[in-house]
Amino acid sequence: MRLSHYFLPTLKENPAEAEIISHRLMLRSGMIRQSSAGIYSWLPMGYRVLKKIENIIREEQNAIGCQEILMPTIQPADLWRISGRYDDYGPEMLRIKDRHDRDMLFGPTNEEQITEIFAASARSYRDLPKLMYHIQWKFRDEVRPRFGVMRGREFLMKDAYSFDLNAEESRKSYNKMFISYLRTYERMGLTAIPMAADTGPIGGNMSHEFLILAETGESEIACHRDFLNRKLSNTKINYDEDLQLIVNDYTNQYAATDEKRDANAEVALGNDLINARGIEVGHIFYFGTKYSKPLGAKVTDTGGQEVFVEMGSYGIGVSRLVGAIIEASHDNSGIIWPESIAPFKTGLINLKVGDPKCDAACDDAYTKLSSLGEEIIYDDREARAGTKFVDMDLIGIPWQIIIGPRGLGSGVVEMKHRSTGERHELSLESAMTKLLS
Repeated sequence: MRLSHYFLPTLKENPAEAEIISHRLMLRSGMIRQSSAGIYSWLPMGYRVLKKIENIIREEQNAIGCQEILMPTIQPADLWRISGRYDDYGPEMLRIKDRHDRDMLFGPTNEEQITEIFAASARSYRDLPKLMYHIQWKFRDEVRPRFGVMRGREFLMKDAYSFDLNAEESRKSYNKMFISYLRTYERMGLTAIPMAADTGPIGGNMSHEFLILAETGESEIACHRDFLNRKLSNTKINYDEDLQLIVNDYTNQYAATDEKRDANAEVALGNDLINARGIEVGHIFYFGTKYSKPLGAKVTDTGGQEVFVEMGSYGIGVSRLVGAIIEASHDNSGIIWPESIAPFKTGLINLKVGDPKCDAACDDAYTKLSSLGEEIIYDDREARAGTKFVDMDLIGIPWQIIIGPRGLGSGVVEMKHRSTGERHELSLESAMTKLLS
């Protein structure tokens, strides 16, 4: 994509309304634009990142046999009255009426809807287990929406739901999701630490939240140092096998949010204890029959007896992740995207647009890299070199190839790695080979 054709409304100054780093950088880098309080339009650069995160999540959900569906954003209030949550949820639920005076709501979550869908079709234990997920926009009418996409009113969520015959089978589904979350975050260049959590308005008796470390994080946490070096993404996982040992390996190590910290356990860890701040990026729940009982989701078991199915719910804030990653990965110049979710892998900078040699070299590199499937943004604007450098660092492209008349005169271009700041002079062919390796 040529930057001269791209819609990228960058800002030089920090917007006054932006209180935290991710909000400032998302506005300054032209990723989003506020529509109203807590509601944003996603512009081309931001939308590319959003879709990349969404696709990684989708691939890891599919890998565990979770099936994608799409449910309505507007739900009938009667479903929530049956579960008992319509009145319990509070003013954060946006309640509306249709033209026939029926009570409706803009869904903040979908436990009721998915349970009703399952209850209408499942009859036997042979219909189990089932894992289903959806990725869609949801709404919570926050009293005071703040911090950009970190605490907005409209947000993109991945929610998954499990249906099992009994508690033992439900734990197997829970463990699949637990491991898939760890792999999902690793593929985004993140270290996510699972921590036992309260279930909140979702309900249930087993829950973990996943936090990534960030100096600007919203929560104080403490954990064992080993969490920083653990990797699952390169490990082949057989999801049909018993996964409890892997889950135990993560949950047996000390990790606690501020409200669940254990002073004695922390003393025992000594130098292995890390005190930090974290941002929640996912939450998983096992809640048994909390929704299946009121909504009538039951099947006949192997003995012919009717039983209510055991359920779990598993959420990842897709849009929230964009802000969280920026909070965890930035510097004074702008965003530092992990390669897997960067809007473009490479930024090509023409230092002297109109110079025949510079134009030819840039056009050649752009054409070759694009034809080989490389995601590249080409800064072909008639702007000062300083402006181009600032913008490329601001939007956080992982690699930069900088082509100017002086370097071409010596047969070299400059290659910069955004995360380390390292710069190297090498031939254009060598730079392209390095990108493609």
